Amino acid sequence: MSLDLPRTDTRAANLAADEVRRRLEHARTTRLAQLKALDETGDSPGDHLMSNQRDAIVRVLREIDEAFARVEDGTYGTCLGCSKPVPPERLEILPHTRYCVGCRRAA
Repeated sequence: MSLDLPRTDTRAANLAADEVRRRLEHARTTRLAQLKALDETGDSPGDHLMSNQRDAIVRVLREIDEAFARVEDGTYGTCLGCSKPVPPERLEILPHTRYCVGCRRAA
């Protein structure tokens, strides 16, 4: 899936944006199911592993919401570190990513 579409092809851009939203929604639904499963297990107060997992899921949910906002404002797919396009393969694997691989490694 390429997000490098000419500005004049609004139909193609809308299809690409719809695909991105679908992937983000799937990622959100998956994380919410994971969070629900963790909550249903009823961990003990000292269970740091469960707490860390919960924190990680909540962090990804926040990143997904931020990715939805980037889709809406037209900045989705642009690295927040170097302002270059994030490779489509990376966006396919991590649709909520904010950074290209190089900038993520540097962070």
